[in-house]
Amino acid sequence: MSKLLLLKGLYPEAFFLSTVNFIRQVQQPSGAIPWFEGGHCDPWDHVESAMGLSIHRDFVNAERAYQWLADQQLPDGSWWAAYKDDVVEKKDRRETNFVAYVATGVWHHYLISQNNDFIQRLWPVVDAAINFVIAQQQEEGDINWAVDTNSEPMCDALITGCSSIYKSLECAHNISVIVNQPRPEWLLAREKLGDALRNKPQRFDRTWESKSRFSMDWFYPVLTGVIPKAQASAHLMTRWDEFVEVSLGCRCVVEEPWVTVAESCELTMALLAAGEHARASELYSWLHQWQLDDGSYWTGYQFVQDVLWPDEKPTWTAGAILLAADALTEYTAASQLFTTVSLLDPSK
Repeated sequence: MSKLLLLKGLYPEAFFLSTVNFIRQVQQPSGAIPWFEGGHCDPWDHVESAMGLSIHRDFVNAERAYQWLADQQLPDGSWWAAYKDDVVEKKDRRETNFVAYVATGVWHHYLISQNNDFIQRLWPVVDAAINFVIAQQQEEGDINWAVDTNSEPMCDALITGCSSIYKSLECAHNISVIVNQPRPEWLLAREKLGDALRNKPQRFDRTWESKSRFSMDWFYPVLTGVIPKAQASAHLMTRWDEFVEVSLGCRCVVEEPWVTVAESCELTMALLAAGEHARASELYSWLHQWQLDDGSYWTGYQFVQDVLWPDEKPTWTAGAILLAADALTEYTAASQLFTTVSLLDPSK
């Protein structure tokens, strides 16, 4: 199928069954979900893939994925940047947005499953992870992007990474309310981080070239609620023509003729967050020309050379496809996770 138009209440479960099966087939006995068979596993993309399983109510395998994170978590609450066959592959850094994302995944799974045992069991994992992350917050509100092998801060901040953390802090707060372990310091950290992202651009990309060439720096503040809905549509329109290729998708970087499926899915959800439902549905409809017979999706398409590149079909791209479909159709109780901001009241 080259085009699939999704609307509220019309989730094509049968169509996406092969996509879910693809994630299942790549998942390892330990619960780890690598990028592809024989590839490495990183904590952020692992969670993205697990969320795809939750959407299709494969709670057993989704919870195996979160248990793998619990089993691999370091004493300080973090994870290394990459693993392969349950062995650390990249031990040079631990990235804060990777670490924080477990909260987003756990909250997503709980919203769908309503499994109280699960959220209680994963609470210590989330608690330790978020405390690790906010320990890297600077006075101005930004959060260091990583720590090195020796736990020394790698002192700079990423707009995309910090935006992802902003959403994870929202989810972590909600988890803390459900388990009756409120963490008011997390809300304060979120408030300071949001202020830095909105008002202190000088705190980002201080020691390297600006990442503004990446589309994620453009739409992630909308996707994660940093930019409020009233301003979100205008923000997205400022660079729409730079990044979006009609009938193809969203570029990964502005200067390369290369559209990527995962970024297009995330932009789809950012458009929904901005109230741009028609644009979101149209953009998403273009992406299924990159689907393979086994339900997986190519990473992206280089449209000048007319080649699919790289020769990879990642599990996290499949996860992103499922997340965007859920957001468009409002199929599950977690469908609005990336399209709205919702902070539970700890006093209720």
